[in-house]
Amino acid sequence: MAAADPRRILRRAAALRPTAAIALTSGEPAGIGPDLCLAAASKPRPWPLVCLGDRALLEQRARILGLKIELPDYVPGAEVEHAGGSLSLLHQPLAAPCVPGRLDRANAAAVLALIDRAVDGCLAGEFRAVVTAPVQKSLINEAGIAFTGHTEYIAERTGAALPVMMLVAANLRVALATTHLPLRAVSDALNVPGLLHVLQILSQDLQHYWGLARARIAVCGLNPHAGEGGHLGDEEQRIIGPAIAQARAMGLDVDGPIPADTLFVPSHLAPYDVVLAMYHDQGLPVLKHAGFGQAVNVTLGLPIVRTSVDHGTALDLAGSGRAEAGSLIAAIDLAADMAAQRP
Repeated sequence: MAAADPRRILRRAAALRPTAAIALTSGEPAGIGPDLCLAAASKPRPWPLVCLGDRALLEQRARILGLKIELPDYVPGAEVEHAGGSLSLLHQPLAAPCVPGRLDRANAAAVLALIDRAVDGCLAGEFRAVVTAPVQKSLINEAGIAFTGHTEYIAERTGAALPVMMLVAANLRVALATTHLPLRAVSDALNVPGLLHVLQILSQDLQHYWGLARARIAVCGLNPHAGEGGHLGDEEQRIIGPAIAQARAMGLDVDGPIPADTLFVPSHLAPYDVVLAMYHDQGLPVLKHAGFGQAVNVTLGLPIVRTSVDHGTALDLAGSGRAEAGSLIAAIDLAADMAAQRP
């Protein structure tokens, strides 16, 4: 699986209109999201970037971290600063002051408001892509707001029928047939039309954003040994196999179902552009082992470009100066590359 060429990212990002900024949400205020946004702003970049967050929070976090970052106000339609040490800010106030590492339910709605503003701006053509810093899902739910995750939330806000979560780390891409579900619910969530739709989205978006004319897709089985011919479960026979057969009949290049424990052997992976895992923890542990801290979470199947980090809020690292910004910077790079492919 070929990784994105950094030189291609820079060439395509340079083609973006100066006012077509990438929106960067700062995420959970008590976590490392604000730290990462400030770290990303410390270096020059060839694309315009607008951070959505609370000014007082970002100024406070910059002081704690010893970073000298200017935060000029974002003005829609005006040119956005590219220089290192400066980050255009779309101020979105918090409901309560924030202490690094200390969650506050009062700010849950403000965290979602960042996502809403970024996504709505992208739908309106104000922004060319959305990059999201991590949020604390448990806190949002404890505040009485139903929230499964960025992937599902943004899909609903954009009217996307089926979002497909895919993580990218170097030369490895892993997509998910189901996302944030309890393990006992995965089997019931799988069906032939749904899997076929996921395979179509994978094929179409890999062609559109990565230039793969006919993406080679490897599909994991759900059960150990891909069901052992029905002796260890029949989902492969009832659902996964028929969906693959229909996808092939439509001209898609799909293999499977393949036992997940052998598919991720490097020699078995080599012929494929992407792996489709059946559930969250089937595919992502392998990918995060291969590239944690540098991987990017991409949501396919949306009318907008959205990328994110491969990790959580890391409350214990907030304000410490020890948070690594590699995944966020990679997410911004990839968002710029993908955005340049859109009309």
